[in-house]
Amino acid sequence: MAINVNEVYKTALLILNKEQRGYVTPNEFNKIATQVQLQMFENYAEELNQQLRVPQADSDYSDRIMNTDEKLSIFKSFGDATYDNVVTPTTPYYTLPSDLYRLGTVVYTGLNNSEVELQRLQRHDFYNIQKSLLTASTKYFPTYLYENERIYVKPDSINSGVSVNYLRKPKDPRWGYSVGTLGQYIYDPTVYGEALLNTGTNTLTSSITTGLTGGTLGTYTPTYTGGSGTGLVISANVTTPTNVTLSVTTAGTGYVVGDVITILGLGSLPDPVITLQASDFNNSSTYGSTDIELHVSERVDFIIKLLFYFGVVIRDPQIIQVAMQEARAEEINKKS
Repeated sequence: MAINVNEVYKTALLILNKEQRGYVTPNEFNKIATQVQLQMFENYAEELNQQLRVPQADSDYSDRIMNTDEKLSIFKSFGDATYDNVVTPTTPYYTLPSDLYRLGTVVYTGLNNSEVELQRLQRHDFYNIQKSLLTASTKYFPTYLYENERIYVKPDSINSGVSVNYLRKPKDPRWGYSVGTLGQYIYDPTVYGEALLNTGTNTLTSSITTGLTGGTLGTYTPTYTGGSGTGLVISANVTTPTNVTLSVTTAGTGYVVGDVITILGLGSLPDPVITLQASDFNNSSTYGSTDIELHVSERVDFIIKLLFYFGVVIRDPQIIQVAMQEARAEEINKKS
């Protein structure tokens, strides 16, 4: 279970504003939260390595090795490697999943649908062992070389059936929002998606390319035609015969920039037309949120580290000092 990004942002702002220490904008928060998440995520491997060297309590919930591995398990993933038989360079290779952060086990599924783990070798071993029939790689004992974010597999006859276990990259935290009538930031709880339409009030009004002519006043959930996606639900509020506010209730999927959508049933002839713009989608707007992907037990530590960076942003050495003391105490407790 992830850490709710809205709860963290509100808590951090509450601590800062309690004594009027300053304010951190959503954009600043998103960048700092991304940095803190990566810092904590990268530390998991070192933390696990350290705990493996010290005696552990053989008890549920207090086993530090198990607890650290549980934090890492959020990011453990599995996916296919894609074979690429290129001409230049002449050696075929496999491309890895785009969200790969660290490579784990490489597996070949081929002979009788059984899984065989590939042995990872360094460059000089990878090529030299092929020179002898006794040591050359086979489908029963395959090997691979990992370089330039690609894997090269021996024997060459393996051109499919390779998959990888890996740690994926954490998704960047994002506190999504719209701007209210008073200029205030209004949290958008919709899960962020690059190609997702912005949901909320007045999200499509600016994209109307052909307006109302004699619309009937009232609030509607109109039908529509056009567009390359499905599932879009629109709310329309006709305030005057020539003015309408269009809002997205359900974003649907598959819509793209440039889609032309005709709104039906507003009592207007001709019907108003929308042409979707880049700003109508999460990727080019402030809409859509992504929670902090760390384990829920990391919430306190995350906020402490967050406050340290907040102190840097608003130039308050006292906040920095307090946050550093809390972070140091937490680190000592984990290592002792």
